[in-house]
Amino acid sequence: MKQSTSSAGSFSLAPGISVNRMGFGAMQLAGPGVFGPPEDEAEAIKVLQEAVELGVNHIDTSDFYGPHVTNKLIKKALSPYPEDLHIVTKVGARRDDSGNWLKADSPEELRQAVLDNLENLGLDSLEVVNLRIHGGGDSSHQPTTKSIGSQFRQLEKMQKEGLIKHLGISTATAEQIEEAQTIAPVVCVQNMYNIANRSDDDLIDSLNEQGIAYVPYFPLGGFSPLQSDTLSRVAARLGVSAMTVALAWLLQRSPNILLIPGTSSVTHLYENMSAAQLELPQDALDELDTIGRKNT
Repeated sequence: MKQSTSSAGSFSLAPGISVNRMGFGAMQLAGPGVFGPPEDEAEAIKVLQEAVELGVNHIDTSDFYGPHVTNKLIKKALSPYPEDLHIVTKVGARRDDSGNWLKADSPEELRQAVLDNLENLGLDSLEVVNLRIHGGGDSSHQPTTKSIGSQFRQLEKMQKEGLIKHLGISTATAEQIEEAQTIAPVVCVQNMYNIANRSDDDLIDSLNEQGIAYVPYFPLGGFSPLQSDTLSRVAARLGVSAMTVALAWLLQRSPNILLIPGTSSVTHLYENMSAAQLELPQDALDELDTIGRKNT
């Protein structure tokens, strides 16, 4: 059902930038595996337009989605952009011809990524750019312990040139965030986090104390959707979907959490956005909190 997202409240992402806490992530607008064009371009464009109509004014994207696909869709669907629409992008990765996700954080690669984002979004300056740190181990979503100073300084250089207004960081540890803050202000942190994956609990609380936004990616589990008997049981009791409950839980977890659930379906968009209207009772919150404790 179509509902306004205003009940989610707002957060000051940066000076002069107030965003609805219920945003939209554009990743799923690309083709399967976030690679190539969408299966239904008209539906993808309608999703973007409908999200803005529902009150979304924070869209997360990157030019390596597709690649180039989601940014071009955003431009086609929404340009000329509403004055209160805030587009956040990220750099630091690229896709090869087979769709693999590769690190791309040399000074030359970071500059080219910024220029590509500007061109494909049709902007003169990017409002917020996240440095996406390529993960370690077997997962690109597992933070590393390496220094990110040289990469962040390259973005700060482009910030001084006027190509970027504000900087953020993604897939980062508390130590890397502190390192970045010695170079330039960090306005948002984008890490993997959801009701079942809560390793960033302490970081979220620390960032909240600093007035810094925390933007969880994969809020619904990502490529492997959340599976939890507890989540399903609470959702059935409340008469809503499990995914709606998972998003509502994030909104109530901390006031600095900004949501960017993604979809390529208008029907699914309405389901996601309905989380802004759902106030979870305390007994439901207590029960849902046991999910994270089981997975830590």
